[in-house]
Amino acid sequence: MSEATPDHFRLSVPARPQSLDLVHPAIEQLWSAHPEVGELERLRFETAVIEIFANVVEHAFRNDPEDPDGDGRRLDLVLAVTGAQVEATFTDNGQPAELDLSVVTLPDADSESGRGLAMAIAALDDLSYEHEGGRNRWRLLVRLAAA
Repeated sequence: MSEATPDHFRLSVPARPQSLDLVHPAIEQLWSAHPEVGELERLRFETAVIEIFANVVEHAFRNDPEDPDGDGRRLDLVLAVTGAQVEATFTDNGQPAELDLSVVTLPDADSESGRGLAMAIAALDDLSYEHEGGRNRWRLLVRLAAA
C-alpha cells in the first residue's frame, strides 16, 4: 500500500527483499515533487534509505520465533522533504536491534558483509534508532544545501 501527498510518500510493505522494488519508485516520486533537492543530497539519501531497508529486512526478522514464516512482517516507510531537509522514517514490527550507532565502523576489506549501516551513517547528517511499544523506528536525515 502506498500513499502520497506533495510533501511525503508513505509505503507499507511486507518486510521482504522483493519489496525493495517499491522503494525506488517512491523515491523517484519524491524527487519529481521536489526538484530543489540537489543531486548530492539525492545520492546520499537514496544510498542510506536502500541500505537501512536492506538491514531491516535482513536483521529485524532473523530468528523471529513469533513469526517463523514471516507472514506478519511489515515495514512502513515515510519519505519527506520538510523545510531544509530530506527525511525517511522506517518502522517495523521485527526484533529489536541491539546496536550502538556511535561505534559502527566499516568492516575489514576482506569482510563479505557489514558495510551497509556504516555507509548509511557516512551518507547521512543524522541517523537515529529506537525500539518502543514493540516497534523499531529508524530516522534518516539529510540537510539540504543552502540555495
